[in-house]
Amino acid sequence: MEKKKCPQCKNLISKTSPTCLYCGRPNKFITKEYVNKKWNKDNSKNVFDYIFINKYLVLILFLILIIIIIFN
Repeated sequence: MEKKKCPQCKNLISKTSPTCLYCGRPNKFITKEYVNKKWNKDNSKNVFDYIFINKYLVLILFLILIIIIIFN
């Protein structure tokens, strides 16, 4: 496990820890890139579900239209 010095209190902390155990300083600052990565992961799942549901709705409407045309 790699460790680094906390810039504020100079104690050794793990590189993967979210905050310093001694002073509470954040290890990784929340930046715009960090927020965008988190949101893009969540949105990609929602967009997939939305497209998947719409494909089925279009298919059902298309089948209903074909049935109406055949029986008229």
